[in-house]
This record gives sequence, C-alpha cells and structure tokens, in this order.
Amino acid sequence: MDVEIGRGKKARQAYGFDDIAIVPSRRTRDPQDVDIGWKLGPHLLELPLLASAMDGVVSPKTAIALGKLGGLGVLNLEGIYTRYENPDAELERIAKLPKDTATLTPQKVRDHYEIALEAGLDVLVIQGTVVSAEHVSSNGQALNLKEFIASLPIPTLVGGCASYQTALHLMRTGAEGVLVGVGPGHACTTRGVLGVGVPQATAISDAAAARVQHLLETGKYVNVIADGGMRTGGDISKAVACGADAVMVGSPLARAKEAPGRGFHWGMATFHPTLPRGARVQVDQTASLEEIVVGPARENDGTLNLMGALRTSMATCGYESIHDFQKAEIMLAPSIKTEGKSLQQAQKIGMG
Repeated sequence: MDVEIGRGKKARQAYGFDDIAIVPSRRTRDPQDVDIGWKLGPHLLELPLLASAMDGVVSPKTAIALGKLGGLGVLNLEGIYTRYENPDAELERIAKLPKDTATLTPQKVRDHYEIALEAGLDVLVIQGTVVSAEHVSSNGQALNLKEFIASLPIPTLVGGCASYQTALHLMRTGAEGVLVGVGPGHACTTRGVLGVGVPQATAISDAAAARVQHLLETGKYVNVIADGGMRTGGDISKAVACGADAVMVGSPLARAKEAPGRGFHWGMATFHPTLPRGARVQVDQTASLEEIVVGPARENDGTLNLMGALRTSMATCGYESIHDFQKAEIMLAPSIKTEGKSLQQAQKIGMG
C-alpha cells in the first residue's frame, strides 16, 4: 500500500533484514537432509555464497580457498591484482593510509574480458553501483549488455539493481544472474552520498517477482543474488527466504585471517577520484575463512559458520532446498532482535 509523502508524491514502504523474521512451518527437518547447493549456468555449487569483488576481500589465494569450500570468489579485474606487479605492497600501503586518501579507476569490462577468458575465466561479473540495460550516454558508445552477454561463452552475472523493473530488464539481457543491492554494504556510503537505494528485503523480493515474470516470458530461470547488507547467518537466511538463490558478501569475509585487506575493508567506489562513495572500515580478523563460512563457530553472535546457520535455519523451518525456502512465510517483526534481549544488550554479548 502506498503512503502519501505529500499531495504530489506517494511512496511504497520498504523493509530491511532487521524489520522481518522467518516464520517456522508445521514441519522441521534434520539439517543433514537439507541441500543448500545451487546451479549457475553449467556449474553446480555446493554453497550459495559469493565473495564480493573487493581488493580487501578476494585475492587469487582466497578465491581458490573459497572455491575449495564450495563457494565462489569474484576477483576485481580493475583492482590491485591486475594493476600492480606487487599487490602485497599496495595492500600494505592502503592499510596505512589516512581515511581521506585514495583513488580508483572506473570499471571497463570490454578492456579486460578477452584476457580473462584466455586465462580460463569461468564466470564473468559485470558490476557497478547501479547497472541498467538501457544506459544512455553522449560520451562514447555505451555497452549493449544484451549483445555483449550473447557473445560470451561463459555465464554472466550483472548488477547492481534494486527494483522489479530494473531486475526484469537485466534478466532479459541473457544474464544467468542479477546482483541485487544498491548501497547496503558496510563500507558503502552511496545511500548517504546519492540518496539512492532500497532496503534489501524489499529489493530482493521485488527481484524475485521479476524472476517469476521472466520465467513465464522465456522459460529461463535467472538467479537472484543478494549483494550486501548481510552480517550474520540470520541475515543470509532472510535473504534466501525473500527469494535469493545465493548471496554475495564482503565484510563478513574481510574478517578472515586470510583476507588480503590486513584488517581493513573497502568497496570498489570508495576511492573514486571525484565522488567517493565508500569508507575504509576496520574489521577484526579473528577467525579463519573456513570458520566464517562453514564453521565450527566459536562465537554466538551469528558471524561464524554462515552456511551452517543457513542450513540450520532451513531445517528449523522444515525446508529441504533453496527453492523451497524461498516460499517461507515472512513476517514484519521490528522487535525480532530486541525482544527479551535486554541483558545481552546491557552486557554486549550475543545479540547485544
């Protein structure tokens, strides 16, 4: 239902992960009987988890390590690892930078994709703060996404987006998946700098509805990937229950001891030369990548064993697969994280 902002403007109500809760069904299930795998083009992946294409999160080594665990690491082709012969030295320099010093070159997918294909690339991700299928530009030739994707021999993911219409148009380009999320990341300031964004629970649900429409139109299923705004296993579970097939996360993995950021995390737009839209945030590197992704968890705040939490959430609610869990009942529950938690909050433990 629309809300009247003023006489000339109405708006929808939108919700984030902290506003909602997953409702248990009449059935429960053994976690060992839950399948959290998913399909991306010809690839069958054990974990519905992608690591964000951020220099402080994914290096070639961490991408390989995450792949061995069953996830997918995305390397930034416009980042440090493709621009410097000694990326470790640059990462050390960034870790020592004052907060207001940095630079970043814009992404140019046409300049790099052929080299990446020759090197054996399996999946190409075309990503920006907001990516549309109808980019208009008088400054050079705009990338025709549909033609470009059709020319590629590998699956393509494209985004970000945050609305039904944009997601549907991106799906019509032939992409295997769309990234959903504009500004929800822990290091992103796009929502403050530009005033642009949609809370993730609503954005994912809208994109999932677009997926249904596209399936009716073409018979092709396109993956919805929730990109950003998730810190805990509970957040990831809510993203899937809202309709996501997989999630892309940055800051949770930047906390890994193996992460290349040296205790810092920043986004691709953080160092923009004229309008930076991100912050270089400090993170505690207190756990291994394996502990963060598949456990075992040594803390009770939901930041470790993210995939185990998803599996257990699905089992608790009685769902067998990712597609089944997307049908879970969702309830508006603004008190879900605070009800009965006063002692935890006072002592700053658990959910406090």
